[in-house]
Amino acid sequence: MPFQAPKQHNRVVTALSSAVRNGTGPLARLIRTGKLHCVFQPLGDLRTGAVFAHEALIRGPENTPLHSPEALLAMARSEHILPDFELVCVTTALRNWAAMGTQGRLFVNISADALVRGVSLCGRNRLAATLRKFGVQPRMLVLEITEHDRVTEMAPLRQAVKEAHAAGMRLALDDFGDGRSSLRLWSEARPDFVKIDKYFVHDLIAHPENLQMLRAIKGIADMFGTQLVAEGIETQDDLRTLRELDIPYGQGWLLGRPTLTAQRALQGAALEVVQDRRVAILPHPAQSSRPGILRGLQVLQAPTATPETPNDTVAHLFMHHTELHAIALLDDDRPRALINRQQFMNHYATLYFREVHGRKPCLAFANPAPRVVELDCDVEQLIGILTSQDQRYLSDGFIVTDNGRYIGLGTGDKLVRAVTEARIEAARHANPLTFLPGNIPISMHIERLLESGNRFVACYADLNHFKPFNDLYGYWRGDEMIRLAARLIVSHCNAQCDFVGHVGGDDFLVLFQSADWLQRCQGIVDEFALEARGLFDETARMAGGIHAEDRHGIQRFFPCTTLSMGAACIPPGVLRHAEEVANLAAQAKHEAKQAACGIVVLETSIDRPSRFQAVALHLPAEALAA
Repeated sequence: MPFQAPKQHNRVVTALSSAVRNGTGPLARLIRTGKLHCVFQPLGDLRTGAVFAHEALIRGPENTPLHSPEALLAMARSEHILPDFELVCVTTALRNWAAMGTQGRLFVNISADALVRGVSLCGRNRLAATLRKFGVQPRMLVLEITEHDRVTEMAPLRQAVKEAHAAGMRLALDDFGDGRSSLRLWSEARPDFVKIDKYFVHDLIAHPENLQMLRAIKGIADMFGTQLVAEGIETQDDLRTLRELDIPYGQGWLLGRPTLTAQRALQGAALEVVQDRRVAILPHPAQSSRPGILRGLQVLQAPTATPETPNDTVAHLFMHHTELHAIALLDDDRPRALINRQQFMNHYATLYFREVHGRKPCLAFANPAPRVVELDCDVEQLIGILTSQDQRYLSDGFIVTDNGRYIGLGTGDKLVRAVTEARIEAARHANPLTFLPGNIPISMHIERLLESGNRFVACYADLNHFKPFNDLYGYWRGDEMIRLAARLIVSHCNAQCDFVGHVGGDDFLVLFQSADWLQRCQGIVDEFALEARGLFDETARMAGGIHAEDRHGIQRFFPCTTLSMGAACIPPGVLRHAEEVANLAAQAKHEAKQAACGIVVLETSIDRPSRFQAVALHLPAEALAA
């Protein structure tokens, strides 16, 4: 049946409620006169750069208060015609799309209530025929469930979704994560697509915690077999990160703004990012707010008492359990106080204590404000305990709870050990001095580079004669020099494709994808040699170095601290594991330090990976630039 826009529009209005057919409100009049229209925003395939689909967005007449969709929705609510207005938007989108003769996939917004109503109006088993009358193939239509309010009646929605799927249409869930689109709706509706709310997409570099949320959402999508669409993409950095996370589709102003016509392909900045096959640098938290959860804390399973327990009973518990350092007093499994063994038994041994206090409640001899540590307590809170003026935990120990309920006792030495282990684990993720990625993120990025099949260069940077400097000037100035090296290395790298990690101490690992990596290395070496002299005193600068003891305790002269860089060029398909790359970079660094030059490059042979060619370089910056 040929497409007839006005006739279809009249049929839709006839099927709507009397509030639309007879209403005097501005929106009802717009609907009856057919003055609404749609614009179309592209959804891009982040893997190929093609336009995957378009989303239809409703608009009112230009230069009127009802032009924007927000104003239209607000007016629909005020006129009490919101479900009918949504159905009009759907039919308007279908009419405009078919009029363009475009054969691509179309997303249209519809709430759960409007979807149920629309299926009811069309009648069961007639959805496909209705769409074809509008000139749209059902398989090319995606109904995007947009919730103005949380869905409460799931049964009618499940039935409507079932009939829509049976007609060949596909379903999408809009704005997942904005507070209305819930996991339950995802599970119940089983959409083919889920659109991630722009809150989790915007400025990922500045909000690396959202990266973890995106990974979690991706895990859920993999479990349900759902395709993801990232909304609100506005910058190249965000697009690079999303592509690296293997989010298949995206939408946002960077990919294309809403227009009256369909867009054939991504262009400009978006296409540039998609076609760049280098591995993107994922945002890394400078300092985790929860660097270690102490679920591995050793807990002593100890008997407990209540505040009303007699002192004689407490004394019997201590005498029967000789290893106990304290006893917790509980009210309904929640800690109330803590009795220290030594203090209590000293009281109990005094003259006439048993006769006077033996049958009285033990609360009078307890610490009413004990240290209580939750199992999910973060390291910063625990350090606050360790450094507080109240150090009774060393003798009293502390109470361990899980969700506020008592599970056992801990001791001061176990707390110190737990904090130390958590700090060490945190440092493997982010170095506490420079906040650069530590060993675990370094290894993960090397694995990503190896899997990508791209050529890259692993550079190991190390300070020359740093120990004598640190011994002479102290750790504070030593830390300043390490931070100087970190700052210069980062400043000479391309943040979009070069990864900088802090292995520990004065050792750094840089993973270059920049084509001009050698010039960047030379710039790092030259600039560090210049700026590091500023950390020496005037006498040392004039002399060109310092006198200090070497590792054998012999006093000798050490030149001012400089930087050595060993570079291992890694071609595709030669190495398989991050450890192999790190070992080659370390070997190159060793050669650079032995050669007493700025940079040494190890060229890996594709035919025989064990063969390397060491090339010592220390060229003037102007020569490299030429």
